[in-house]
Amino acid sequence: MMPLVDHLSELRKRVVRIVIVFVISLIAGFVAAQPIIDYLISVPPADELTMNVFSPWDSLMIYLKVAMLVALLITMPFGIYQIWLFVVPGLRDHERKAAVLYIPLAAVLGLCGLAFAYFVVFPLAFSFTMFLANQMELTLTYGISQYFSFMFNILIPVTLVFELPVVVLFLTTVHILTPTVLIKSRRIAYVVLVVISTLITPPDLVSALIVYVPLVLLYEASVYFSKRVHKRQQLKLKLAEERLNNT
Repeated sequence: MMPLVDHLSELRKRVVRIVIVFVISLIAGFVAAQPIIDYLISVPPADELTMNVFSPWDSLMIYLKVAMLVALLITMPFGIYQIWLFVVPGLRDHERKAAVLYIPLAAVLGLCGLAFAYFVVFPLAFSFTMFLANQMELTLTYGISQYFSFMFNILIPVTLVFELPVVVLFLTTVHILTPTVLIKSRRIAYVVLVVISTLITPPDLVSALIVYVPLVLLYEASVYFSKRVHKRQQLKLKLAEERLNNT
């Protein structure tokens, strides 16, 4: 086993690499910000709105928010890979092979979460706020910084929640989590998912259900895959014990 100092040194190296990639991605995000902003304000619902700035800082803040989102999307898979490299010395060969598959899975789930948030959750939430404003006969004046803040406050949490199966699979693989714990925590998890779905959607039942159902399916998928991984682990442990008893 590696000494504690070596572990800390290795962790520091991984963290530094993640920070470097994040900074580079942030710079790339600033370069890509303008075409991304142009696209986002040219499609519904923004194409029907007149965007305004209410502060000299608004233009800079919108560039920063877009760049941060780009940096997060790029850094997330790399960060997961670095975490995997940090824990891989303590894994068996079959655990290493299983864990490395979680990296592309994390990227796919992240993109699915982003698409679901942008094409489903965000339009629902924005339409609800416009409906309320029209009901109150308010003048609809939108600031571009506030518009993008509203959007990203939905996109980022939903995208991160979609990574739940990867987190569960990884924790099961390294023997930190078991399907028994997930099953016993199901009721608590469902309540937490209700809270999450109501926080990131308008306060109406339909919108909350549209988000809640996929979150429940993600949790149940996590339980299912955790059971499969745990079952394989137990089978290999049993075979190893039988071989040891036969020698």
